[in-house]
Amino acid sequence: MPNHDAASYPSLAARHVLVTGGADGIGAALVESFCRQHAVVTFFDIDDDLANDTVERISALGLSRPQYRRCDVTDTSALQAEIALVVAECGPIHVLINNAANDERHNWACVTSTEWDRLMDVNLKHHFFAIQAVAPGMASSGGGSIINMSSISWQLGMGGMPCYVAAKSAIIGLTRSFARDLGGLNIRVNTVLPGWIMTRRQIDLHKTPEGVTKLLASQCLKRELTPEDLAPMVLFLASDDSRACTNQSFVVDGGWI
Repeated sequence: MPNHDAASYPSLAARHVLVTGGADGIGAALVESFCRQHAVVTFFDIDDDLANDTVERISALGLSRPQYRRCDVTDTSALQAEIALVVAECGPIHVLINNAANDERHNWACVTSTEWDRLMDVNLKHHFFAIQAVAPGMASSGGGSIINMSSISWQLGMGGMPCYVAAKSAIIGLTRSFARDLGGLNIRVNTVLPGWIMTRRQIDLHKTPEGVTKLLASQCLKRELTPEDLAPMVLFLASDDSRACTNQSFVVDGGWI
């Protein structure tokens, strides 16, 4: 769970925050962190069991209850329609966290055109169309903050998942272009690049003693990072305290790159 001693941002109170991929891992930590800031939090996901567990866990802490909406972000029409419904019910979105992703490993020699499209849909395409959907309302409410979640994988030149790495690299360009286009509307757009964050998925699928040894040898900080290590950076970028920060990339990796 997030650090209860983390900074408080009064500017986030009552603001409408949308997190994609919020049922587990980094997304769930962000949902809880924004609830602790007294924001109005909506999150999208497709795993009903994990999402409902997250809602109940946060509610049991005595925090404001986040709203879970089942939404497949790779279905662009459904994504934009769901955003419109959420805005109609809860008001304009002030903070958008494009977090949903899938880092499944894949062999470059076996990727088909269909597989390429699927991996781009889940790791890149929805960022663009979520921004397209929220930006008008965000502008009409006086501005806001958009945070796109990338990865240091492209800076490390990691192999074994070229489509994922390409998508995460492209998010940097998407952020910089949108920051220029939306700056005049008082909408800030930034990217956060996590290192190896020990989510349940990473622990179950990819964590090995050998991998951790190599990781800690590469990081300046000699400890494993967890989802709550990312939340303070995202909260800062969402808040008015970062009102002069846009068009930037912020790395949270323990000093790996």
